[in-house]
Amino acid sequence: SGTDEHGLKIQQAAAAVGTSPAELCERVSGLFRQTLTQAGVAYTDFTRTSEPQHQRAVRHFWGALRDEGVLYKGSYEGWYCTPEESFLPESQLAERTDAQGRPCKVSLETGHEVHWTKEENYMFRLSAFRGPLQNWLRDNPRAIFPDPFYQCVLRWLDEDLPDLSVSRERSRLHWGIPVPSDPTQTIYVWVDALVNYLSVVGYPESHGTWWPAVHHVVGKDILKFHALYWPALLLAAGLEPPERILVHSHWTVRGQKMSKSLGNVVDPSVSMGQYGVDGFRYFLLRQGVPERDCDYYDEKVVKLVNSELADALGGLLNRTTAPSINPSNTYPCFSEPCFPKVPDAREAKGTGRACAEDYKLVAAVASLPAQVDSYFEGFQIYKALECIAQCVRQTNGFFQRHRPWKLDRRDAAEQLWLDTILHITLECLRVYGTLLQPVVPHMADKLLSRLAVGPGERGLSDLTFLARYDGKPCPFEGRQLGPDTGILFHRLGKSETMKKRKQEA
Repeated sequence: SGTDEHGLKIQQAAAAVGTSPAELCERVSGLFRQTLTQAGVAYTDFTRTSEPQHQRAVRHFWGALRDEGVLYKGSYEGWYCTPEESFLPESQLAERTDAQGRPCKVSLETGHEVHWTKEENYMFRLSAFRGPLQNWLRDNPRAIFPDPFYQCVLRWLDEDLPDLSVSRERSRLHWGIPVPSDPTQTIYVWVDALVNYLSVVGYPESHGTWWPAVHHVVGKDILKFHALYWPALLLAAGLEPPERILVHSHWTVRGQKMSKSLGNVVDPSVSMGQYGVDGFRYFLLRQGVPERDCDYYDEKVVKLVNSELADALGGLLNRTTAPSINPSNTYPCFSEPCFPKVPDAREAKGTGRACAEDYKLVAAVASLPAQVDSYFEGFQIYKALECIAQCVRQTNGFFQRHRPWKLDRRDAAEQLWLDTILHITLECLRVYGTLLQPVVPHMADKLLSRLAVGPGERGLSDLTFLARYDGKPCPFEGRQLGPDTGILFHRLGKSETMKKRKQEA
C-alpha cells in the first residue's frame, strides 16, 4: 500500500492551505497509515512516490521508454481535469454551470470541472499498442476481473486510441519528477504513480523475483489507467503486463455517490468507532460486491452485524460453552454410535441419534474450507462470507433441533449424545473462527482462544473438520477450553449508534 503524492492537484491543495506539497503529503500519508493500522490492515511495504528509490525507478523506466523510441515531443491541447489528472475527450464531458452561474464543462464520470489546456509535452505512442493489448487480453481472459470490466476494456480498444501526453510543463507543474535530460518538463503523475508497482519490488535490479506474477487491486474509476495505459507502457518498456487486475466498484450512501458537497462521506475512523474494527470490516467485505456499486447506511450495518456476528456466531459460542450445558468446560468426546458415518450424506435418512439434516450440516462444513479458499483466491470475498453465514445458520439449527439442555446427564446414553452435539458444534465454530481470521481478526482470535486452538493450529492448509467422524483422532477432544472472555461480539444498539455518530459529527 502507499500514497501517490505528485501532481497538479496536490500542488494546488498545498497552496490553498498555505503549506508546501511535501508537508501536505507528509501529513496526509500519515493519516492513511494511521487509518490502515486502526483498521487492522497489514502491509509488507508502505510506499510513497516522493521517496528517492521510487524516483530513481521512474527515471530508469522513462529511459527505457525513450530508448525504445515510443516517446516524442509534440504540442497537445484539450480539456484537462485536475482532480483526475487527465485530459478528457468531448464524449466524456457535460455542460454545467459553476457556483457563480457561469457555463462550464465538467467530467461526465466525476462532475469535476475541466479547463482547456494547451502546451508542449512528451507524447507516448499509445496508438501503436492497440494490437498488442488486444492480443494480451484475448490470450488472458481473466487478466481483468470481474468480467464486466474486462469487457469494458475490450470495448475501449475498439474505439479511437489517441497517443498519451506523458509530461507537463515544469513552469506549471513543479511538484513531480523532472523528465531526465529535459528540466523544462515534469513526468506525468500517472506514469510516475504506476511505476510504484515496479519500484516496490526492486525495479530495475531485482523486480524479476515478483514480476509479472502480481495482482493489482484498483477502483473502477482508475480502470483506464491500469488496464490500458499501464500495460501499454510496460510492453513498450520491454516488460509483461501484471498477471491480474482486480477491480472493485464504489460505495454509495443511500443511493447517492459520496461527495463532500453533499456531506455524505463516510469517515472510516468514525465507523470503526461505532461498529468496532471487526464489525466494520465484516460489513464491507460481506456486502461489497466488486462488479457493482453497493449501498451503505447505518441501519443496514447494525442489522447485518447484529444478526450474523452478535446473534448467530456469538450466540452459538455462548450456548455451547455455557456452564449449564458444558460444566466441565472441555472439548467433549465424539460418539460414533450416536453419529455413525454414512457413505453419502445426501442420501442419509438418519442413523443413530442423527437425522438427515445433521448429515447435510457435516457435509456443508467439511466442504467449506475449500469453498472459502476458492472464493478468496477469486476475489469474491462476499461469496465466501455468504457460505460461512449459511453454515453458521445451519449449525444453530442443529443445536436448536436437538435441545442439548433437555438431555439427562444421569443417563449414560444421553450424556454421550450431549457430548457429541457439543463436539460437532465446537468443531463447526473452530472452522468458522479459522476461516474468518482475515476478515474479523480480533473476533476470530477471541473465538479460537476460547476453544483452546493454539497459534500453530489456525492455518488453512491443515484445517481438518470432525476427524472423529472419519475414524481419525481429534487433537482437541478432551482438551480444556480456554478462559471465558465474555461476549464474543456486543450487539449494536441503533439509538446508541446514531447518538455516537451525531456526537462524532
